[in-house]
Amino acid sequence: MESFAGLDVSMEETHVCIVDRDGQVVHEAKTASSPAAIAALLARAPRCRRVVFETGRMAPMLYHGLVGAGVPVVCIESRQAYQALKSLATHKTDRNDARGLAHLARTGFFKPVHVKSLAAHALRALIIARKKLVGQRVTLENQVRGLAVAFGIRLPRALTKAFVEEALRASDGVDGLSAAMRGRLSARAAVLEAVAAIDADMRRLARASGACRRLMTIPGVGQLTARAFTAAVDDVERFKRSRDIGAYFGLVPRRYQSGEIDYTGGISKCGDRRVRTLLYEAANIMLTRYKGPLKLKDWALAIARRSTMRKARIALARRLAIIMHAMLRNERDFVAA
Repeated sequence: MESFAGLDVSMEETHVCIVDRDGQVVHEAKTASSPAAIAALLARAPRCRRVVFETGRMAPMLYHGLVGAGVPVVCIESRQAYQALKSLATHKTDRNDARGLAHLARTGFFKPVHVKSLAAHALRALIIARKKLVGQRVTLENQVRGLAVAFGIRLPRALTKAFVEEALRASDGVDGLSAAMRGRLSARAAVLEAVAAIDADMRRLARASGACRRLMTIPGVGQLTARAFTAAVDDVERFKRSRDIGAYFGLVPRRYQSGEIDYTGGISKCGDRRVRTLLYEAANIMLTRYKGPLKLKDWALAIARRSTMRKARIALARRLAIIMHAMLRNERDFVAA
């Protein structure tokens, strides 16, 4: 007899519900939220054809751990599951959510999602850490500017040596201001050191990756863009067509159609916001800084002439994503033509 299981995962405990083909509950239990504990519980219960749980912070660890234990697990889109679970139960409890997920596993009414490898998640963590540190650096520099401007001093660009020198000179001899300024500048120096260490790690990883070296042959694509793109795509074979990558990163127009209404708006902005931003920056560099002959650049400039430069950058970013995916799939370098 076929059985189907639903897992409602929390940080400490996971509620497990198993139903048969007719939707009757045959087993319910709670266990620790670890792959070993969940796999051991499922091994004692009726054999399941499909095990379903929602996306979340613990999804990568649980998914890869359960797959390694031979569990037929599927990770589903949490937003879709939320709408389905609302219609299945009046009260939202962990037990009812597990039952609802088990029924979704039984009916097949769900959208499976790709769970990235742990290596891809580790790389994404490195990229996110760099972004957060850069944001903290900018915040500290703005605070230093705010302290200095109260005394009528306008500081130069933050990434120059004169920034620190003039900031210290402005606060020299002023009780209270000197300590505040030096504290922020010390924190800024520590953040800059951490960013430099991450950049060194990223350069090492980029040199060791053939995929990154291949993507960096594109004008405007650096090591950060290359690493972020490979981490977001993870498995190139999960996209049947390279042109689907534009929708994955939210670089296609949003459309709403109902009856006589058919509206096409701006880009959808779905998917990885960081990768979308990096692709946009790469497109801007290609359009404004690259001086060599390039048909791809000419194509985007033609769009800018008949529309706007912003739309040309978005169109070029989408085209770059398509080209980068095709390069990874076919293992070919970029050829400027």
